[in-house]
Amino acid sequence: MSNHAATVQDYDPFTPEAMANPTGYLRRIQTESPLAWLPPLDAYLLTRYADVNAALRDKRMDSANMARALQHAELGPVRRAVEMWMGHTVPADHVRFQQLLKRYFTPAMVDRLRPRVRVFTHELLDAVAEKGQMDVVHDLAYPLPANVIAELLGMPVSDREQLQAWSRDILPIFGNGDVQQLREAQRSMLEFHDYLRALAADRRRAPREDVLSMFIAAEAEGIVTEDEAVANCVLLLFAGHETTANLIANGLVLLFDHPDQFDRLRRHPDLMPSAVEEMLRCGGPAGVIGRIATEPVELAGHTVPAGQHVYLALMAANRDPAVFADPDVFDITRERNRHLAFGMGTYYCLGAALARMETDECLRILLDRCPDLRPAYETPDRQPTPPFGHRLVSLHVTF
Repeated sequence: MSNHAATVQDYDPFTPEAMANPTGYLRRIQTESPLAWLPPLDAYLLTRYADVNAALRDKRMDSANMARALQHAELGPVRRAVEMWMGHTVPADHVRFQQLLKRYFTPAMVDRLRPRVRVFTHELLDAVAEKGQMDVVHDLAYPLPANVIAELLGMPVSDREQLQAWSRDILPIFGNGDVQQLREAQRSMLEFHDYLRALAADRRRAPREDVLSMFIAAEAEGIVTEDEAVANCVLLLFAGHETTANLIANGLVLLFDHPDQFDRLRRHPDLMPSAVEEMLRCGGPAGVIGRIATEPVELAGHTVPAGQHVYLALMAANRDPAVFADPDVFDITRERNRHLAFGMGTYYCLGAALARMETDECLRILLDRCPDLRPAYETPDRQPTPPFGHRLVSLHVTF
């Protein structure tokens, strides 16, 4: 902290103001202090687009490994699994996994899944059509990406409920879960590992067109171990499930909050790809991500020491008035929308094209089948996920 110049101000992400209105609080920080200090987290914070973008691309800024938070002795198994996750390993391993998965996450794969996404969306809407109401989070946004990930892993349809349950249980590993929640998360993760090992044995006998078969082929080539393959399938489940579910649900809230834009999209469904980009900018699934400086690095005009944690506020960067005209206006026709919702550089989200396609197809079908879709809530049912985040717990609608 020796270089803590007067221009680096202190902020507390746990105040009622920060918890209730993270967007407004981050805007204030963006105006007052390009590099901010968060004493409760012993970390710096970047909020401006140029600084966040530079940090995302900087090879000296490594992904902040969640395994560090899992130091409790009995959490050894989950810690060892997380240490094998792509983005939580040494950079060489991250690149190895990324190159392997890039073989699989191709535009052709996304196109191949598109018809399945349509089928899943229709099935989920068929299940609630009679009732004329649903909880979008529970009935649509959550199960849809779970079905898609299950399809990617080659899981039988009958096991998909179980997949969603595991995904929910594992959530505390990604948040600030307490020891009891982390114990439960570990139990579910190890159950999922056993399940995947059985599936992997099946793929060795009879390979298929799924991501698990791709991992097994790579294992035969000596590129990955079974432990690494299984651990990264868990990461894929979570990364591809939770984020897309949040994008679909948050996107719908943005449409409800901006009836003029909603009306425009209903009249011009071909604006959906552009609308999804604006949803990513205004309500992207990852609000703030953690990095760690592997050597001293210059950020926003200050030298940050090696080993220092730095939070990058993607949600603030995506509303930086220096880059986006009228940044707080939700505009589904916005042009040159160069948001950072999927990151940038080495850790750019591999599943970005898949998340875009799922959200596009899901909302297109939803608006087509439910032209009179209306919110059935006073205020969105959000739960804070510090620092500066919140997730929708439920989203009740009628149609």
